Amino acid sequence: MVFQKGFVKDMDLSNRKREILKIVVEQFVLTTEPVGSKAVSEELGSAISSATIRNEMAELESMGLLEQPHTSAGRVPSAQGYRMYVDELMHHYKLSSDDTNEIDKALISRANAQTQLIDEAGYVASRLTRYPAYAMTSTTGIVSIARLDFIYVDTYTFIIVALLSNDTVKNKLVHLTTTINQAILIKLGTVFNASFTGIPEEQITTALITSTERALGDTTGIVAVIAGFIIELLCEAKAGQARVAGAMNLLNHPEYRDFDKASRLIQYLSDADDKELFKLPSPSTSGEIKITIGPENLAQELQDSSVLAIRYNVGDDMEGLIGIIGPTRMEYSKVAARLTYIAQGLSLLLSGSEIPKIAKLGVDDIGHE
Repeated sequence: MVFQKGFVKDMDLSNRKREILKIVVEQFVLTTEPVGSKAVSEELGSAISSATIRNEMAELESMGLLEQPHTSAGRVPSAQGYRMYVDELMHHYKLSSDDTNEIDKALISRANAQTQLIDEAGYVASRLTRYPAYAMTSTTGIVSIARLDFIYVDTYTFIIVALLSNDTVKNKLVHLTTTINQAILIKLGTVFNASFTGIPEEQITTALITSTERALGDTTGIVAVIAGFIIELLCEAKAGQARVAGAMNLLNHPEYRDFDKASRLIQYLSDADDKELFKLPSPSTSGEIKITIGPENLAQELQDSSVLAIRYNVGDDMEGLIGIIGPTRMEYSKVAARLTYIAQGLSLLLSGSEIPKIAKLGVDDIGHE
């Protein structure tokens, strides 16, 4: 499992400070309560006095790595503290056989059809991590129109059927204000299949559309309608699709007991269209986990949340991405391990591998304690 790291500038921590920061993060994740010097002392043993620990925690706070929510309370990690923990301090989580069996079972149950599995990857990730999840697919190659057919319905209506180079089929019912007949549709099919197939969206220019209108003697705008549909299809295919699943899982976490805070984020996830979802964090390479914490996220609604995302191979010039969204107080190592295993399982299933091969990945391929 490879992490795409952020960085904390100009931080030169002693080993003791690093260990204290690690303890504070892990204790806060476990208990949801601010961590005091006594709890840190119990983890470190009696070799370091409570006074020394308090001084070290105060220095970590002055560095911006810890925060004190209330006077006389313990400390909690800041977003910068979580970043240092994720980049430098946490151990990789080792999935148990129960973990892998649960994930395998969930993936197999969704593996009836490739398109269904891609669409429901977010559902699987949300269910297995207990956080909201988003899933995306996008093309890594050039998508073009392979064939166009025009089906006559009546004198004012016809259907465009488009076969794309990625083997997907799309159609559109077109209503006209002028009449049309079978002969016109045959001519449209001949010209469009000669001029608009096998080329990327960028080559469908105004000049091409104008020359097609002249060739067909079109003064009704029908060529523009068909060309517009083709451009729309190719843009959508290039951008891919995005889905959100399990937004209501946020309510299971104490950070979102504040109704206003929870509702803002749930509404953002529920209302986000594909364009907005494609702005969410995305790792640059397949198999790499990208973690963005709090203010590192661009969307205002995610400023108090963390996002973990990973890419995986779908095949046929397609790539998938799954990510989860949750509070900054998160078991990053465990969530990252589960997300990595889910992505590896999806890659195997979508490549046509038998499900027993997922188990052969082995727990040790996911991480170590």
